[in-house]
Amino acid sequence: MTDIAKVLIIVGVALIISGLCLHMLGKFPGIGRLPGDILIKKENFTLYVPITTCFLISAVLSLMFFLWSRK
Repeated sequence: MTDIAKVLIIVGVALIISGLCLHMLGKFPGIGRLPGDILIKKENFTLYVPITTCFLISAVLSLMFFLWSRK
């Protein structure tokens, strides 16, 4: 198999896994509504900025990649 084919397969599998994780995150209570997430609702306008959720996801992914790179 060529190098490009291997990279495309790995990227495809990573996209499928990340899509499944994003789908499952909606089912966990509290994810997306953590303290520190900004929600502004007005008459015809809603702004949602998930700052704390992004920090949490970033920390978990950083830990996973750190542990994976040490392997």
